[in-house]
Amino acid sequence: MNELFGFILRHSKWLVFTFYVVIGCMLLFNGDPYRQHVFMTSAGRMAATVYKGANNVTSYFDLREINGDLNRRNAELQAEIVRLQETIDAMQEANFTDTLALDSGVRHFDFIVAHVINNSISHPFNYLTINKGSNDGVKPELGVIDRNGVVGIVSTTGAHSARVISLLNPHFRLSCKIKRSDYFGSLVWDGVNPTEALLEELPRHTIYEPGDTIVTSGYSAVFPAGLPVGTVMEAESDKNQNFFTLRIKLLADFTTLGNVQVVVNNQAEELRALTAGEENDSKKKPFGN
Repeated sequence: MNELFGFILRHSKWLVFTFYVVIGCMLLFNGDPYRQHVFMTSAGRMAATVYKGANNVTSYFDLREINGDLNRRNAELQAEIVRLQETIDAMQEANFTDTLALDSGVRHFDFIVAHVINNSISHPFNYLTINKGSNDGVKPELGVIDRNGVVGIVSTTGAHSARVISLLNPHFRLSCKIKRSDYFGSLVWDGVNPTEALLEELPRHTIYEPGDTIVTSGYSAVFPAGLPVGTVMEAESDKNQNFFTLRIKLLADFTTLGNVQVVVNNQAEELRALTAGEENDSKKKPFGN
């Protein structure tokens, strides 16, 4: 206690000066709306500068993790290129040159880089907001991914921003398959853990192992086939005799979402037109009746 009193006595002049400055500012700004506006504007700018500086610092410390992840993915892509080249060489040696088509579907897609400016993971129905909108080519029903996996799908757009239905939203169902066996089902979040989801409606005879990779099936105009989604954890109990459910560990970390990519399918309208035509044909009466 004596040390406290000693500190106050030693710095009493500065404490009194600070007290009078605070009182003076309160009297100056409380009685004049214009001065209040100037103060709030200046305070907002200062806060924005502080937030920007803090974000730069945290982003700098995240660079090592991001670079490590990029290096890992580059290694995986390089290995995939080698495997694809070996497959092509084998097919050419087997005289499949004339019928070999090297169209992987990637050329049908473009990607718009965006940044997440708002995100939720703790609500029953989660959404996120990105800083790109209709002026940047973003439209509803476009898929959103990050460097790890699928994030969600665009629901509504403004001129400079867009709202995205997160994968952590029971309203969003994603057609996925087990990469090594091609059995597919419907991925949905069960509202429990933001790092896990359920892959439902898998045929009972599906072959799988814990750790198997789950990827997009490509059975829609939103996402290309083969985008990573998660890995198999375990089977869930299911009374259905024909289908069962797997619990999936999601690859995308929704607690640290930053840069994302909006997936633009340049053939989406053509695919939707074909689908609409098939639906109209199914409504027609069969020939001969």
